[in-house]
Amino acid sequence: MRYLSIQQNAVTYNKFGDYMYRRIRDLREDADLTQEQIAELLNCSQQVYSNYELGQRDIPTAILTALAKIHNTTTDYILGLTDNPDK
Repeated sequence: MRYLSIQQNAVTYNKFGDYMYRRIRDLREDADLTQEQIAELLNCSQQVYSNYELGQRDIPTAILTALAKIHNTTTDYILGLTDNPDK
């Protein structure tokens, strides 16, 4: 088994993290929803949700799961582990 260094892990995380933040924004925009509407569905403020999209706040697992359900996709797609948005 090959282990990644801390720096390699950080690069991998940033790559997937970038996908995640971009994808939740793109999914929201494709659904013609505002940040306020998504925030209401998630029971958080628009500012908190905006911070998720900007990558300024980690997305809790419960929120990630809720976003996948809202957008009828998988958490793997949101995380950038697959390019297939279909379940």
